[in-house]
Amino acid sequence: MTINDVKEILNAEVLVGHDKLDRQVMSACGADLMSDVLAFTKEKTLLLTGLTNIQVIRTAEVADAVAIVFVRGKCPPDNVLELAESMDLPVLLTNLALFQSCGKLYYAGLRNGECVTPGDNHGT
Repeated sequence: MTINDVKEILNAEVLVGHDKLDRQVMSACGADLMSDVLAFTKEKTLLLTGLTNIQVIRTAEVADAVAIVFVRGKCPPDNVLELAESMDLPVLLTNLALFQSCGKLYYAGLRNGECVTPGDNHGT
């Protein structure tokens, strides 16, 4: 799955990183506790969160996240977007809740670090 696929699935708006939508996403982490993000992220993880502060960008950098999706229509302040842009970190915005966003991505095949087709029991 690519970031562009995520954009389409979540009906998201790209705020930063329009030229990086072809990056691969292998797993997702939906959390508002950045300590959980650091503890549970995998390779090429997409971070979904409702927090819009600068710490989210710093955490994404340390966790080597491939992109961030801000949920519930919560748009981050300019300084957050500027930092993400300086780090080449794509940022998306969706009006969906965190639970809905994770559910849609799971249904679309994003599972435990691997992508499968919907209806496949692999990875569950």
